[in-house]
Amino acid sequence: MITHKFPEGFWWGAATSGPQSEGRFHKAHRNVFDYWYDTDPKAFFNEVGPNVASNFYNDYEDDIRLMKETGLNSVRTSIQWSRLIKDFETGETDPAAVSFYNHVIDAFLKNGIRPIMNLHHFDLPVELYEKYGGWTSKYVIDLFAIYAKRCFELFGDRVKEWTTFNEPMVVAEGEYMYQFHYPLLVDGKKAVQCIFNLNLASAKAIKIFHETECARLGGHIGIVINLTPAYPRSEDSADVAAADFAETFKNKSFLDPAVKGVFPEKLVEVLTRDNVLWDATADEMKTIHDNTVDFLGVNYYQPFRAKAKETKFDDSKGWLPNKYFDTYEMPGRRMNPYRGWEIYPKAIYDVAINVRDNYGNIPWYISENGMGVEGEEKFIGKDGVIADDYRIDFIREHLEWLQKAIEEGSNCFGYHLWTPIDCWSWSNAYKNRYGLIALALVTQKKTIKKSGRWFRALAENNGF
Repeated sequence: MITHKFPEGFWWGAATSGPQSEGRFHKAHRNVFDYWYDTDPKAFFNEVGPNVASNFYNDYEDDIRLMKETGLNSVRTSIQWSRLIKDFETGETDPAAVSFYNHVIDAFLKNGIRPIMNLHHFDLPVELYEKYGGWTSKYVIDLFAIYAKRCFELFGDRVKEWTTFNEPMVVAEGEYMYQFHYPLLVDGKKAVQCIFNLNLASAKAIKIFHETECARLGGHIGIVINLTPAYPRSEDSADVAAADFAETFKNKSFLDPAVKGVFPEKLVEVLTRDNVLWDATADEMKTIHDNTVDFLGVNYYQPFRAKAKETKFDDSKGWLPNKYFDTYEMPGRRMNPYRGWEIYPKAIYDVAINVRDNYGNIPWYISENGMGVEGEEKFIGKDGVIADDYRIDFIREHLEWLQKAIEEGSNCFGYHLWTPIDCWSWSNAYKNRYGLIALALVTQKKTIKKSGRWFRALAENNGF
């Protein structure tokens, strides 16, 4: 009996990215992670880098057939700027890359899978960091616009849904605040400029998209934002204020400009007072205001729990947003011990209601949700299949809350798991596995897990 039914035409899918699945075969340039691995392989789990990844570059036809077997009707992946574009200034493309992406898109469509293409998944070409300063540079925004236009021209006849960025806040946090992405800096002023520039780059790409044949052919463009709803430790005013600023900085810095075309007043007020506000012109602000998203992708994995500052902020490394809040570990919280993340399914409902009530009930979907587990081989059953019941339970719990929000009017049109096939994950490499399909790293053999069989039934029944 199906007790939880979803709207007709619901997207049942999964998400991956070019740099995490393709491998570095025949790439024109290195991205920042290619460079980081080449210069410091010990920074990566078991020194496994992106050179082969999940070999999607060579195995895409078989991989997409496996995705179809798990019931996926939609898949988000990304085009690699460092693969597609030969000359960043002119937009000249690499013919081999154009051929590859054309074949991938055609293979998805042949298998009845809707391809959603993302333009940037943390993988800035390292040359643009070395020459211009990466996402702190306004010139890099213009180069991104050239790249985006080429993508729309080349593939927009078949790809109907596009996203500009995946988790842009992670770029600012990882590169310029908390040192988990190259170049591993701590510079709050640069982080804030990076946030503005990424918003502007997204808006410029959206403007170009709406001026091309893509939009006239019925295409839509959005952005994928990781939302970590901020909950206060208590109802004490200091805790509430701490959580409110965490919510404003971590979530609204991209959510508000993407959907409303403006930055939160509270954010601008604090950044101005602290003398770290971004450099922006009136024309740039107008570009952001006039070019908002058609739909929203939301990556949800964990909540953020905040409390008032209990220790003096260490300003020796300059400004950081945690000047205004501390992280709070809620007693008795459920944890994914492998990833160190709290499991809190109700937050997916809170996100849905927030989008409904505060963001015009814009069309949106869960663009990532999932559970990474280390050592999944220990769960292989007698049939040789990984019995990942924990993943099935995780998905089911989150879907129960999502379906409740949809029943209450939230305009959600899909759910994508991270990820279809176990993929390479930045400095964590293959430490934690997320896929519906298992990857044997040495042999590159791919087999469907128990969750993949369950997900097929989920999609076929449009519920559970």
